[in-house]
Amino acid sequence: MSILVNPKNNTFHLQNDHISYIMTVYPNGQMAQLYCGKPIHDKEDFSYLLEGSLRSHSAYVENGGDSISLEHTKQEYAVYGSSDFREPAIEVRQENGSRLSDFVYKSYEILPGKPALPGLPATYVESGDEAETLVLHLADETADMELQLMYTLFAGAGILARSVRVINNGSSPVFLERVMSFCLDLPDADYDLVQLSGSWARERTPVSHHLVQGIHAVESLRGHSSHQNNPFLLLKRPLTDEFAGEAMGFSFVYSGNFLAQVQVDTYNMTRVMMGIHPNWFCWKLEEGEAFQAPETVMVFSDKGLNGVSQTYHKLYQNRLCRGVWRNRPRPILLNNWEATYFDFDEEKLLNIAAKAKECGVELFVLDDGWFGKRRNDYAGLGDWYPATELLPEGIAGLSRKVEALGLKFGLWIEPEMVNPDSDLYRAHPDWVLSIPDRYRSLSRHQCVLDYSRPEVVDHIHGMIAKILRESKISYIKWDMNRSITECWSHALPADRQGEVFHRYILGVYSLYDRLTCEFPEILFESCAGGGGRFDPGLLYYAPQTWTSDNTDAVERMKIQYGTSYVYPVSSMGSHVSAVPNHQMNRITPLKTRAEVAYFGTYGYELDLNRLTEEEQEEVKQYSEYMKQNRELLQFGTFYRLQSPFTHNEMSWMVVSEDKKEAIVGDYRILSEVNAGFTRIRLQGLDKDTCYEVEGLGRFYGDEMMNLGLVTSNGSTGKPGDDVTAARDFDSTVYRLRAVED
Repeated sequence: MSILVNPKNNTFHLQNDHISYIMTVYPNGQMAQLYCGKPIHDKEDFSYLLEGSLRSHSAYVENGGDSISLEHTKQEYAVYGSSDFREPAIEVRQENGSRLSDFVYKSYEILPGKPALPGLPATYVESGDEAETLVLHLADETADMELQLMYTLFAGAGILARSVRVINNGSSPVFLERVMSFCLDLPDADYDLVQLSGSWARERTPVSHHLVQGIHAVESLRGHSSHQNNPFLLLKRPLTDEFAGEAMGFSFVYSGNFLAQVQVDTYNMTRVMMGIHPNWFCWKLEEGEAFQAPETVMVFSDKGLNGVSQTYHKLYQNRLCRGVWRNRPRPILLNNWEATYFDFDEEKLLNIAAKAKECGVELFVLDDGWFGKRRNDYAGLGDWYPATELLPEGIAGLSRKVEALGLKFGLWIEPEMVNPDSDLYRAHPDWVLSIPDRYRSLSRHQCVLDYSRPEVVDHIHGMIAKILRESKISYIKWDMNRSITECWSHALPADRQGEVFHRYILGVYSLYDRLTCEFPEILFESCAGGGGRFDPGLLYYAPQTWTSDNTDAVERMKIQYGTSYVYPVSSMGSHVSAVPNHQMNRITPLKTRAEVAYFGTYGYELDLNRLTEEEQEEVKQYSEYMKQNRELLQFGTFYRLQSPFTHNEMSWMVVSEDKKEAIVGDYRILSEVNAGFTRIRLQGLDKDTCYEVEGLGRFYGDEMMNLGLVTSNGSTGKPGDDVTAARDFDSTVYRLRAVED
């Protein structure tokens, strides 16, 4: 790993065994992008990559001769209005009303390791030799502003983390109307774009198309990263598949409004940008103040989509997630929500918890309805004190009783919301985001608290921290059940209302940081009506996220498959729920529900008392299997093998770091009649190692990777008398162990 600088021609080459990223300074002082891709040798002169050509009806920069038109060059951090007519990376409104910027190169510095981003989540290192950071200092002398472009190159992988800092050194305020965290100009457009889109209960579906001229934007203006679009893009060459070929991923470490955009011009040059969405964003920067943009993590791999995903998985598991739960296998939990909804009292909860303990569960979680006047969706949010008519000794008493059963205790909260029918709202109606004299939209009968106000965050922190101090709580599920409307703060002046969306997210991060630092042993799981805020920003504080409210096994195959494009198995909250499924009304086998949930944190979302004795015995077996294998399942190298979006048979697998163990999940969605033979080619094994496959025999790694593992079942050939041989929604989990000599 090295950052190579040629001061003679101001060229910067970030290089390791997996990637090269090369920049230089244009004659006009602006930064130019030269190359991003597979590693190449460094040399003194890369000037041949500075292509320029006279073109009709183009404008040329005054101090660059007639050979530099920014419209036709690859810029490192683009501006609009000075010969470039494409979308810009930055837009600054100055005192005279101008939005034109001219940031030119001044100096650089190279730092060991990686500096933190104040108030923001970001990837990190634990020693200086894990990464190296280049900081480019640019200046707009007319506006008296400084721009810092930060590039962190991680060792051992094609990872480049980028962020931007803007400083106002002038005597007048300026308004930042666009500050993208990432900008990359590529020389061609021969890419397929992959995004993760969907909606509630069908989050993060991979959607792909070939790039064409124009703009393709993936975005959220909902105040959170959203169910609809994830802050992630992937560009791959057309022949790249899961296992081979070049691909680049772009992941935004942020939880609020975002824009991920790809623009292809009429000369087939591609511009990729990612950052805070400029709509409804305007940040007033006073004299001497700085604005720090969030981080974007780019990953390059020539080993296919799995190569990109595995790089993200390892980085986010080990250098984004923090705290004692970063690498700790997750406890098997049971959440009471779909078991009781709001209909519970202490006796019912303890009855459910006792059966859960008997079936191998380690953590009992009390969901919504335990506080204030919360007996339905209409009241109580914001009043974070126990409902003693349901829980006579409060949360403290219930938590002690659950621990006496031999279980840990967890609790659901939704601290960013308030019902109009609540003591908090009646005392502080101005603490919600709303616009005077305009209609206030409700969603799920609730309003959004104004987390741009520190006093609101302080108040909520006080109530939640009191409960955590008084009780024996090992887990918190932090929910957020609506998008933001009427985004206006009663505490900010008119010229700062464009800051509210971002200040809100900074307030959320602040509360997360305070609680996780004060209670470091508590496992936090983030949630937003399921997967509405599954993003890297929250993984920094909560190492797992409720993947989706849809717990149907078949739908979860798709949701977890798509989520794995960027997020590790250890981050995916996955539960076995009751049938008929509460979202899909589908009936799937208990075995299949468990074997899908294995590839996640694993837990239960039902009352186990309602299962038959035979089913309860099954649950005990599944819980024991998970305990024996969860470290491999949650932290092994994950491979997508066959997609549920294109095949009736879906498969994935995890492999231990030493390649001595593996677990394969194979799922047949619908049974077939007189079907063909099937096999799946495994990945990641040692080709010379002989493995024992439970129930099948011994096979060498190269056999299973090149010939495949035979998965034909009773649907092949003439139907027989064995009715269990083939059925809808079937699954098989294969355990592989290296045969010792």
